[in-house]
Amino acid sequence: MQRFGWLFLASVGAGATIWCTHFVAMLAYRAGVPVTLDPVLTIFSLIIAVAGTALGFSVATFRRGPLLSSIGGGIIGAAISAMHFAGMRAYRVDGIIEWRVPYVAAAGACAVLLSAASLVALDSGRTGRYRIPLGTALFVAAVASLHFVAMTAVKIIPLHLSDAPLDTGEMHALGLATALVGLVVIATGVFAALIDKGTRSDAMQQLHHMAMNDALTGLPNRLSFQRELARQMASLRGTGTALGLVAIDLNRFKEINDVHGHKAGDEVLRQVAGRLRGEMGRHELVARLGGDEFVAITRFEDRACLLGFIARIEAAITAPFSVETFEATVGASIGVAVYPQDATDGETLANNADLAMYRAKSEGALAPCFYDAPLDEAVRSRRELAADLRLALSGDQLDVHYQVQASVSTQEVTGYEALLRWTHPVHGAISPAVFIPIAEENGLILPLGEWVLRRACADAMLWPNEAKVSVNVSPLQLAHPDLPRNFHQILLETGLPPRRLEIELTESAIMANRERALHVLRQIKALGVGIALDDFGTGYSSLETLRAFPFDKIKLDRLFVAELEVSPETIAIIRAVLALGKSLSIPVLAEGIETDGQLRILRREGCDEAQGFLLGYPEPSISPVQVLPMEVLSDRLHANG
Repeated sequence: MQRFGWLFLASVGAGATIWCTHFVAMLAYRAGVPVTLDPVLTIFSLIIAVAGTALGFSVATFRRGPLLSSIGGGIIGAAISAMHFAGMRAYRVDGIIEWRVPYVAAAGACAVLLSAASLVALDSGRTGRYRIPLGTALFVAAVASLHFVAMTAVKIIPLHLSDAPLDTGEMHALGLATALVGLVVIATGVFAALIDKGTRSDAMQQLHHMAMNDALTGLPNRLSFQRELARQMASLRGTGTALGLVAIDLNRFKEINDVHGHKAGDEVLRQVAGRLRGEMGRHELVARLGGDEFVAITRFEDRACLLGFIARIEAAITAPFSVETFEATVGASIGVAVYPQDATDGETLANNADLAMYRAKSEGALAPCFYDAPLDEAVRSRRELAADLRLALSGDQLDVHYQVQASVSTQEVTGYEALLRWTHPVHGAISPAVFIPIAEENGLILPLGEWVLRRACADAMLWPNEAKVSVNVSPLQLAHPDLPRNFHQILLETGLPPRRLEIELTESAIMANRERALHVLRQIKALGVGIALDDFGTGYSSLETLRAFPFDKIKLDRLFVAELEVSPETIAIIRAVLALGKSLSIPVLAEGIETDGQLRILRREGCDEAQGFLLGYPEPSISPVQVLPMEVLSDRLHANG
């Protein structure tokens, strides 16, 4: 509709202007004979001019390109010619009119060719900034050349003579009509320009508001907040006035979304935004950064003013919200950083406030947390490690080491446990006890687990024996419904037989969502993959879990093995676990074997398998992978015999 409106305005403006040009010229034309004017043909000539230019502009703007532009321009040139000769038919003279055909043809050709060239020039990018002046000049030349060449083509043989071009009444009527049409055209152009300017201005204001404000709450967004923060910090530099930045993260907001739906959650956010906006005074600003995160700034000269500002924010957020058919109560984790005390630039100040807020949230603090460099730098370091770990996944910083597992009774190597290792380019070797929790906190454990599984299966295919490879599975991996499909796909890609793969998981991973976990484990076991219960004895150690799922192995935690030589109670516990395993036909593997005495006691008590530094340290995957030599294991077992 907008395109149609602009085509209509352009057609009326161009057609009426062409018509006015013709009849203003005819008012000045001295035919030397009595002249009358046909009103019907005069109006019809105006219609021809408007309709013809409308058709020509429609064709020219249908699709960009010189072909359609030239065709559209030719149509307009033809319309100009048709309008002129229709107007001349309305110009009735008391005499005989003769037309010189060559001039008539030349007039039409000038109109068509120059109009076509005009629209091609307007559409072409080659003419650059001269595009509009050149196109306008060609269009004016088309109209003027048509009129004057066509008037040269006419020859009038008078029957009566007269000095007046028209009688007085008709001259006044034609002059008035031409003036009105001209005024309509001018007014149309002026108002179209004003409307266009107003529309552009409104659109720009709307776009600017959309770019700088949050769509849901109407508060300033991150970009707008950053600009205002930079402006205020620049204005306060050297004045002695401080600037407090308050980072706000709503508590229990996810519960509202989960229980009452996202519509209710959006309403809570709108109400929170409205309350916070109402608490802002001069030189104070609140913005929404996204989700349930808000941020506010205030100027202050003493700490009491800052504490009062924070108290107003807390009161606004903690008051109950009435949403549809229920009342909601949310709290907030608040972190505060102060300029110039905690940072001298906006980005660092915002990051420091965010770190303080994160500490308040992780500690469950009821009061706001102010930025504390020693405490919050630890959080920053974890975030930096998370970013580095994400890069390590795509780089060459990760590796898998393998630790041998051996049968205590038959002296055979039964498998290897795959252990992930990370060598940081700056910090060196990072312990899995450090980076695995970071991976779980930052959503990296799924791609990390998939990488380890694929690498371990591919390495196992290169081993010179048929030993199993054990891969640890985290609770977050176990909660993922696509885990069985992922296992199946990797086994197909690497060609490893499922019987040679074993996964290790703790009982706490199962208890997080017992029904779902057991369902996923049954799917994995159906593939032919073995499943070992890791760290047995330190978690729930539920007999119901052993009954509900037929594990292929129980791994006794290293804490029990460490006390074997000094604690009779530990030996009694291990004896009970071994008896439980035998009664359920589940092999038991003891972890953390580091001394000959520990190995001797486990052999005496009938432990099935062992793993630890005494038997072998974790080694990198080498082709062929380094395996524990059979004679070494045999010597150690016989020596403890």
